[in-house]
Amino acid sequence: MSSNKPLTVLGHLDELRQRLIYCAIAFVIATGVSFFFADRIFEILVQPAQGAQFVYIELTEMMGTYMKVCLFSGLVLSAPFIILQLILFVTPALTRKEKKYLYLILPWVCLMFLGGVIFGYFVLLPPALNILTTFGSNIATPQIRIGNYISTVTRLLLAIGIIFELPVISTFLARLGLIKSEWLGRYRKWAIVGAFIVGAVITPTFDPINQTLVAIPLYILYEMSIWLAKLVQPRRAREASTEYSGL
Repeated sequence: MSSNKPLTVLGHLDELRQRLIYCAIAFVIATGVSFFFADRIFEILVQPAQGAQFVYIELTEMMGTYMKVCLFSGLVLSAPFIILQLILFVTPALTRKEKKYLYLILPWVCLMFLGGVIFGYFVLLPPALNILTTFGSNIATPQIRIGNYISTVTRLLLAIGIIFELPVISTFLARLGLIKSEWLGRYRKWAIVGAFIVGAVITPTFDPINQTLVAIPLYILYEMSIWLAKLVQPRRAREASTEYSGL
């Protein structure tokens, strides 16, 4: 809303309702557009499986899988607009400097999410799918349900994309003075343990190789968060000390 007057609780709820409506419209439009490219998106998603034989055994499974693909694509396509609406909703409560920091990180939010999806697609998926499709193949011929495959792949790509947001979020919180690099550094050991736990949870296999493929970049992202927090903290600290001395 363009008014600079403080909003009442009902005013905030009304603005939230409008933002949610805009997000829903963007998501529906992006999902509709995805229908025209569903076949191409399918080809991209099944490419890492390297010629695996897919089947569907329920009458509505293939139609439901098409919907999953379109919904996944619609979510990815509309994500920048949804994030923008969230920012526009919270910015009235922020200071001018906090707004500037928030606008600066918006492109990085999109880029890091895209980087995570690309990493998951090209680095994590091929070895994981190779293990899953060849394990026990000397005993039985793998015939993979297309619905199960698409659900597994899309969940993994979304999870990796969200995980790659860690440095951006940490930098923003450090710039606002909510966290410090010293605090992040004290929890390095726990970060290593947490990285392997997350790797075990989000990977579709139980082997340590794929778990490590997730854990190593996740820990690198954590170290990046510490380094970026150090870069933005000094200026914040000087501002805080100047404000304190002026009291």
